[in-house]
Amino acid sequence: MIDTPAPARDYRDTVFLPKTDFPMKAGLAAKEPAILERWAKLGIYDRLREQRLGRERFILHDGPPYANGDIHMGHAMNKVLKDIIVRSQSLMGKDAPYVPGWDCHGLPIEWKVEEAYRAKKLNKDDVPVDQFRAECRAYAEKWVAVQKGEFERLGVMGDWADPYLTMKYDAEATIVGELLKFAESGQLYRGAKPVMWSPVEKTALAEAEVEYEDIVSTQIDVAFEIVEAPNAPELVGAHAVIWTTTPWTIPVNQALSYGPEIEYVVGRFKSEAGPADMRQPMQDVSRTPDVRYGRLLIARSLIESFAARAFDIKHSQDTVVTTTFEEEWSGTGSQLEGATARHPMHALGGFFAKPRPFLPGDFVTTDAGTGLVHMSPDHGEDDFELCKQYGIDPVFAVDGAGMYRADWAWLGGQGSVINKKFVAADGPICTDLRATGALLAASDDFKHSYPHSWRSKAKVIFRATPQWFIPMDAPSSVGTEGASTALSTNGVGDASTPTPFALSEVEGPGSSNGATLREIALDAIAATTWIPARSENRITSMVQGRPDWVISRQRAWGVPIALFVNRVTGQYLNDPAVNARIVEAFRENGADAWYADGHQALLGPDYDLADYEVVKDILDVWFDSGCTHVFTVEARYGEGTRANLYLEGSDQHRGWFQSSLLESCGTRGRAPYDAVLTHGFALDGQGRKMSKSLGNVVDPLKIIGESGADILRMWVASTDYFDDVKIGKEVLATASDAYRKLRNTFRYMLGALEGFEESERVAVSDMPELERYVLHRLRMIDTELRQAAESYEFNRYTRLLTDFANEDLSAFFFDIRKDSLYCDASDDVKRRSYRTVLDVLFHALVRYAAPVLCFTAEEVWQARFPSDDSSVHYLEWPSLPSLDADDVVGSKWREIRELRVAVTEAIEPLRREKTVRSSLEAEVTVPTMLLDADALAEAFIVAKVTPGDTVTVTRTDFHKCGRCWRHLPEVKVDGELCDRCEGVVAHA
Repeated sequence: MIDTPAPARDYRDTVFLPKTDFPMKAGLAAKEPAILERWAKLGIYDRLREQRLGRERFILHDGPPYANGDIHMGHAMNKVLKDIIVRSQSLMGKDAPYVPGWDCHGLPIEWKVEEAYRAKKLNKDDVPVDQFRAECRAYAEKWVAVQKGEFERLGVMGDWADPYLTMKYDAEATIVGELLKFAESGQLYRGAKPVMWSPVEKTALAEAEVEYEDIVSTQIDVAFEIVEAPNAPELVGAHAVIWTTTPWTIPVNQALSYGPEIEYVVGRFKSEAGPADMRQPMQDVSRTPDVRYGRLLIARSLIESFAARAFDIKHSQDTVVTTTFEEEWSGTGSQLEGATARHPMHALGGFFAKPRPFLPGDFVTTDAGTGLVHMSPDHGEDDFELCKQYGIDPVFAVDGAGMYRADWAWLGGQGSVINKKFVAADGPICTDLRATGALLAASDDFKHSYPHSWRSKAKVIFRATPQWFIPMDAPSSVGTEGASTALSTNGVGDASTPTPFALSEVEGPGSSNGATLREIALDAIAATTWIPARSENRITSMVQGRPDWVISRQRAWGVPIALFVNRVTGQYLNDPAVNARIVEAFRENGADAWYADGHQALLGPDYDLADYEVVKDILDVWFDSGCTHVFTVEARYGEGTRANLYLEGSDQHRGWFQSSLLESCGTRGRAPYDAVLTHGFALDGQGRKMSKSLGNVVDPLKIIGESGADILRMWVASTDYFDDVKIGKEVLATASDAYRKLRNTFRYMLGALEGFEESERVAVSDMPELERYVLHRLRMIDTELRQAAESYEFNRYTRLLTDFANEDLSAFFFDIRKDSLYCDASDDVKRRSYRTVLDVLFHALVRYAAPVLCFTAEEVWQARFPSDDSSVHYLEWPSLPSLDADDVVGSKWREIRELRVAVTEAIEPLRREKTVRSSLEAEVTVPTMLLDADALAEAFIVAKVTPGDTVTVTRTDFHKCGRCWRHLPEVKVDGELCDRCEGVVAHA
């Protein structure tokens, strides 16, 4: 009979394995709504305000999205980034309120309501204005509620119970009050100049409401017969050639412009076709003479390009076509001074019979065209300014829908001018010009970039209309007085000269280099912190070059320009008592008060309503949003208070950043913000702009529903958001992986700290060197994290946090100390020191993570410290234990870690060859013994370390402890216990 050896004892019940109910699988999509519900019951936002009362305040003022449709990825990225910043400022001990807001007026909402009308075959203009405005208000209220829920689902913490809305009565009263400040200080005028106009939406547009797209337009060359040329009589009878890509402006032409220094020539083209030795002239003299072969005036350098357009003759391979130009006269543009030409449609009489003067223009170049530019002051900025100098005014031939006025002699009642067929080479404009012989060339093939309304996607035009402007360059010094410039009898005043009403004092910054709005704004830009720094150049150049601010819109849903204009003088009424009544009426009844029958009451007993025009235009919504700092920041935190930070996408340099800047500089002489942060746009995984037509839209609500908001938040924080960022399956997978690793770090700490009590805590001075090194690393990371949070660099912040968790903790500290945690006696100083440091790490890391992973940090905190009324978001930045000589420890352990990497790399080939199954079976030699042999063996997780010339690895002969699995010299047979484990088990 053979004796069977007794089975090896299972020591698992003696090992102190981590214990936690915190799940490895997040299940965020299901958990997060419950956490939101808990926060709502706690009233976490209001309680934070109570806890931080009296602390330094940090105000991030929310830029208002439109209350129109579900949120998209741009919204999600923007709101999450704001929330991370607000939460981080709160973590740093500040009172960081966040008041979300919505832009509720304007075209986006009005357009949607009109769409519903069109579906019912109704015309918005047939609906009473109060009814239409009520429907717009209801539409905005609906989407405010929807978006509010979607933003909250992202984990965004704020005053959702009392957000700001531009359509609230108090807000509307404040907006009109700010407008009247501009009026009272003389910074407002009505005039006519070309502005970007949407014929589809029938309103003026701001630059921020326009986007540029590549299109193909009709290009034409048109001949204007010269009838007078005092400095060059020989030009009379010749035809000046102009080139344009907007044929619809020819019916409104009033002049021609030349470059004074450009060299022009007059001559005739000759074209011959036929076999090479039998060419014949191509002109058929039996027909009406072809103006192309007459005497033409063109810039010398553009003769060839004009000929290519004008003589695009189809011929066979056997035919040779030759076009030559025979010069008869040459001179500079200055010789055209005083010359006039007649319009091709002069036979219509009236407007078209007036001579068209030649005017010098410094904007005329020879980059394209003919070197001569036709002038229509109704439809071009350069045209308007040049014609104005010579007393030529707009004629307003094109109406708001893009149609020629019914009484216009040529094409009256026809259009629209943005209709491709109408302006085509075979359309009515070109057909009529061709009949007169003046159309020299026409083709539907010119490719260029052209402005479109970003809402309707329709082309916009430049159109001169009476509008209200805030001047950028009008002085507004104290004490300036004068009479206003009256509007002309056709309702159009001097558009370049502001109405100089008596000015009230406008406070300016002490460092202001001037008294104009432009100068004050440029000073304010220089005094603001711009993040990234390059964005300062962008907004500076925009403000330097921008025209006067067009603040009027010809729509119904918005805050009206609440002014009374004297029907005789053209002056708007500037009476503080009247203005006060207007503001109070708006405060009681909202902007709808302007559409009621109470205008005489607003004027009071001193004025007769019959003497005044009631202005019906509404304010540009950018003026609305430019006032949000007044009825949100100042109204809630005190007059004169300004935001610490504005944060929006890079497109807002021409939008909200600028409108807020101009509004505040015009009324307060300073910017409404201390700093402005710009982020890029969210693109798809391939770096393309998201578009429904491309099918590449990434829906944040879908991501939240499938993976949870914290994954989206992790992505936002991980991106280099100062530039455009990508999001797609691969990008989200990377964010999910980073999240998973961080979650597992928390899970490990929760398990390792199970049952930890204060009595177990060890003083730093009594800790092993490794623990002191990790605390040293924590202090270094803490400093860097705080710097990153203070500079809003959450890409760096998140990378620091995850790298520390993965590399310093999981792959190093936890890896080394798992043996002590599992196998040392519970009262062992090393194990207690490890758990003490884990407790410090837990309190620090859960705080660091809270601004980014707001849901997961709460889940982690409640897993360790369950409570009905606590929250991780009440906590402040961690206070870390002080260290002595931590730099020395840090330097030493950096070397140890480098050596540990070398040892691990040396072991790996033996592991692949199965010489060793784990590092515990390896003996190594190292060139530097930075610790004693046993401590190094523990740090490298090997059996033995001895000194040597280089790092070498061999398989150990030591046997394996049956409890801790380390290979140690005192273990004589695999499965027996080492001295440590034997002692622990004996005292268990």
